[in-house]
Amino acid sequence: MINKDTLNFLKNLKCNNNKDWFAIHKEEYSKALSDFENTVKLLIEEIQKFDSRIVNIEAKDCIFRIYRDVRFAKDKTPYKPNFGAYIADNGRKSTSAGYYIHLEDENSFLAGGIYMPESNKLKAIRDEIYFNVTSIKIIIQEPYFVEYFGEIVGEKLQRVPKEYPKEYPDADLLKFKSYTMVHKVDNDFFVSNNSLKNAIMVFKAMKPFNDFLNSAEL
Repeated sequence: MINKDTLNFLKNLKCNNNKDWFAIHKEEYSKALSDFENTVKLLIEEIQKFDSRIVNIEAKDCIFRIYRDVRFAKDKTPYKPNFGAYIADNGRKSTSAGYYIHLEDENSFLAGGIYMPESNKLKAIRDEIYFNVTSIKIIIQEPYFVEYFGEIVGEKLQRVPKEYPKEYPDADLLKFKSYTMVHKVDNDFFVSNNSLKNAIMVFKAMKPFNDFLNSAEL
């Protein structure tokens, strides 16, 4: 699914994250980006087969820019050492739960759910959990969910949000600021002959959790 040269480019970029090096290797970057874009295109086509929300988007709508905004950052390196794409309705700009691919030397992963939603969306998700907690517990306790993701990932509040009773039995599920799931993979995952099939298996396992999050009404 991914050419080894693409991973090699990202590995070298991580060690040479400066504008001079990038300018010299611009052609390599273009080839690597094209390779990643083709991969995202394949993933979109496969995800569309089981998720009806993924329509009318192209790979370019999902891929994040490699250039970093360093205006207010302590880290002034100009480039991200990774390629990333968010496959959801409206692509990378979506506010819905979707599917994320992160390609980085020795730090690649597949992720899903919703990251740092706006306050009204977060409140809707928490309400959905509060009133339908059995449904989400069934999803996150399924063997496939535990095998691929372990548990929900995300920064948490120390206390239960004030809108909900402190004694709520599943209060921990209401404390998340993000509701995401992560499946970490090694470099070989993306270059193997079965990489597309294996990635889609992981993304399919995300769908029930995504569906629950997307069912939350504002």
